[in-house]
Amino acid sequence: MFTSFSTALSALSAHTTAVDVVGNNLANINTPGFKTSVVSFHDLVTQSLGAGLGETQVGFGVGRPVTLRQFSQGGLRTSNGALDVAIQGDGFLVVREPVSRAQLYTRGGNLLVDRFGNLITSTGRQVQGWTEQNGVLSTNGPTGDIVVPVGSLKAPLPSTAFSFDLNLNAAATIGPPPDTFSTSIEVFDSLGGSHVVTVTLTKLAAAGQWSYSVNFPASDTTTPIAPVTGALSFNSQGKLTTPPVAGPFPQITVTGLANGASDMTLTWQLYNALTPRLTQYAQPSAISANAQDGSPAASLIRVGIGDEGRILAQFSNGQQTVVGVVAMASIRNPESLIAVGNNNYQLSARSALPAIGVSGTGGRGSIAGGTVENSTVDIAREFTNLIVLQRGYQANARVVTTVDELSQETMSLKR
Repeated sequence: MFTSFSTALSALSAHTTAVDVVGNNLANINTPGFKTSVVSFHDLVTQSLGAGLGETQVGFGVGRPVTLRQFSQGGLRTSNGALDVAIQGDGFLVVREPVSRAQLYTRGGNLLVDRFGNLITSTGRQVQGWTEQNGVLSTNGPTGDIVVPVGSLKAPLPSTAFSFDLNLNAAATIGPPPDTFSTSIEVFDSLGGSHVVTVTLTKLAAAGQWSYSVNFPASDTTTPIAPVTGALSFNSQGKLTTPPVAGPFPQITVTGLANGASDMTLTWQLYNALTPRLTQYAQPSAISANAQDGSPAASLIRVGIGDEGRILAQFSNGQQTVVGVVAMASIRNPESLIAVGNNNYQLSARSALPAIGVSGTGGRGSIAGGTVENSTVDIAREFTNLIVLQRGYQANARVVTTVDELSQETMSLKR
């Protein structure tokens, strides 16, 4: 009978621990990326009474409960943070402690940038991944702290080629004066200076023949640049035949730019792979598209994280470039991880080694930008568990009271 004291006390201790777990779950109901924990009870060894053949067995109570964290998928909600991310599927973000450099893992996706440009979690841990180095972004090397180019200026990219997608009117007349069509495009030098290249096309007497003149503005150079001239030929189906697809293509070499920029050589690209960009059909002469490969100097406007963990930098010239990639870790048995607070986990002796790579590969989940993963705590289930645990605690407390009364009755027998 007197073992009932220790049996009931073990139950009181176990139920107290379980109530603590439920309380922690409810406390983190609004913690992004939080994973709910459940308690698993197990009985202690039993003793056999009598002959020891197992006809009468009495247990010694309940052991210390085992806490199991359930890494189920939480719901995703849209966030206003440009750097917020959420993981869909298995995996963790890889972070490091700023001082000890210990590697941790988290599902909390509220990210921000510190004063040094490091991408960090809301609790100050440095997010790991790959950052662009000297204009090259490679995810094949080791991970490191992600540095976001805050307030940087993107260097200009000088133009080397330009193109027009246009049709020349097959019904154009040779004059006098002959029909002409003119179009222009803005190009950029090594200093980011802007220049306008003008192309003028004139109908010739021969069928399917047009002359061209590529002009560079004289005011932009110390010495005027002579126009580049030549002829274009189209066949009876309106396809460009001269120059051929193998070239050579019209080029204009610009020297002595007034702003001191480097000399330029601009090539007029007349083909898109094997397809001519110029046609001659019986429709009004018109341009449908143009392009060039240069850009001016541009300042950084904003940085955000897109899908698959790509860090996108948007510049004032309208360009977007990928300047980094957030790494993800896949752990085969995440239930073995140890929670260390601040939404972080560390490996235990039972944890499998993490496989770190790009999201969406190797069984890793995907990263969704502009979203946050909700806590997996179910308030209705936790309240139900709380009531059940309360009843269990009260029942075992009653066992202690009952055994105490029986003890008093036993001791009074000697009287």
